Amino acid sequence: MSVVLITGSSTGIGRLTALTLARQGHTVYASMKSVAGNEFTDVDGLDLHTVELDVTSQESADAAVAAVVEQAGRLDVVIQNAGHLYVGYVEAFTDDDLTRLLDINAVGAHRVNRAALPHLRAQRSGTLLWVGSTIIVTTPPFLGPYVASKAAFDALAVVTSYEAAQFGIETTIVMPGAITQGTSHFPNASHASDAAVTAAYAGLDPLVERNEQATAGLVRPGVNPHPQGVADEIARVLALPRGEKPFRTVVDFTEAGVDHVMAFADLTREAFVTRMGFGETLQLQR
Repeated sequence: MSVVLITGSSTGIGRLTALTLARQGHTVYASMKSVAGNEFTDVDGLDLHTVELDVTSQESADAAVAAVVEQAGRLDVVIQNAGHLYVGYVEAFTDDDLTRLLDINAVGAHRVNRAALPHLRAQRSGTLLWVGSTIIVTTPPFLGPYVASKAAFDALAVVTSYEAAQFGIETTIVMPGAITQGTSHFPNASHASDAAVTAAYAGLDPLVERNEQATAGLVRPGVNPHPQGVADEIARVLALPRGEKPFRTVVDFTEAGVDHVMAFADLTREAFVTRMGFGETLQLQR
């Protein structure tokens, strides 16, 4: 069993993943910006702990990782799950809005990596599991900054994997499709700061207002688009033997075909990197 640190564990995918992995016998550290009010209940007998981690602070990331290593003696898996949603018109988001979301959704993962990778490199083993999104392919309207931030997140996962693999560290990117049940993404979404520009787009407001409904309508009747399916896939991946974990896996209840797109994209990228003479960066070093 592994020692696992999960970011963004107060709700949704992160919380369900923490519970799922703990029930399977892993030692789980569920991190969140504020533990108060987000404690787990009915977890007697589980090796499940909460730790405060604000991904917008390197100091916080360093302290959280240090606490895990001190208490557990090691760290085996980092699940990059923390994220936030913006809904609105791209022009109406200020540069500060966009910078903030990129800071949370992409740079935040890098901060956690900078805290965790020294420990994983020293033991020459471990797994970085990134909870990305199919949205980087489907790119729906009215979610512009979020799409951009998840694209940055995915690219960061890929380029980090080349270097991490040389120290025996595996990478898997799990890409959930649109999920409108069991998460707080849409209810807690932020909106653009520029009210004047937002007002100029008022004619499109009815389209924005039915965004969540339109997303939910993509799921076939009888299919339950619950985040537990993502948690189960994460658990499946982590149970695979070292060296046999997939680089990318898709959990998409909308059946958008993103798995096919990404399979071709990754093959193209790997061929290009190999042609450059850097094929060894695609191989896990033991």
